[in-house]
Amino acid sequence: MTTAGGSVYEAKAVILATGAKNRKLGIEREQELTGRGVSYCATCDGAFYKGKPVAVNGGGNTALEDAMFLSNYCSRVYVIHRREGFRGEPQALEALRAKDNVEFILNATVTGLLGEPKLTGVEVTDKLTGETRVLEVEGLFVAIGQEPENHGFENVVALDHLGYISAGEDCTTGTPGVFTAGDCRTKAVRQLTTAASDGAVAALAACSYIG
Repeated sequence: MTTAGGSVYEAKAVILATGAKNRKLGIEREQELTGRGVSYCATCDGAFYKGKPVAVNGGGNTALEDAMFLSNYCSRVYVIHRREGFRGEPQALEALRAKDNVEFILNATVTGLLGEPKLTGVEVTDKLTGETRVLEVEGLFVAIGQEPENHGFENVVALDHLGYISAGEDCTTGTPGVFTAGDCRTKAVRQLTTAASDGAVAALAACSYIG
């Protein structure tokens, strides 16, 4: 195997454990304001916004859970979703709709980030009418999923349509001698415990392959 830096390593088996990263909005100033109002983890950073207005962008379980968590601390929580319907569990959505300090902004996307040097608001655009409005918030929590870091291995192993390495619970890829573990592979649950489990399974599979 040759790395991007030109180093060459010889091995009889390889385990790919590249992980996954939070999917970003891909809009101007996102990187600049990350840690200054833009966050990807409500449980990590939510306490910094106690008594302040915030927004959550997303429509899955993570977004709903983040909004519920933040609603217990923040003065107001806007839930911004690009569609009318949610992918998250109906019970979680129902509980969130019952909160007095939660407002849903549907069929809309975040198109601008305001504030210097910290976030003071987000611009949202209605996908149906094209109209824009500004939400005065001090925090934006992005919860639109994850993306794997497998781009450098697309010629080594098979990837699914989302870029995850195609492998089952045995962590074996379709390429002889190449195994995978963690959030970078196709799986239903991505948590620390399942990643650690994958590591053990992949290691034993590699040892068995080497013989």
